[in-house]
Amino acid sequence: MSMDSVERFLTALDPEHREAVSAKPDEEQQRLADAWERELAGDTELDTLDELSPPAAEAEAARRVLGLEAG
Repeated sequence: MSMDSVERFLTALDPEHREAVSAKPDEEQQRLADAWERELAGDTELDTLDELSPPAAEAEAARRVLGLEAG
């Protein structure tokens, strides 16, 4: 399990969501981090945002992943 991607995903989250995701089992954290990586890689709008602000693109992708989980 690549904790590096999980750590990066957790860093991209706001503090409230970071705490909630950190409380989940490692496997769930990795699944969310993998979805986050796919979101970053597959969305052209995030590519443009990434050029301007990589942290903003990562945070937006994290919000989208959590939104998909909730919805």
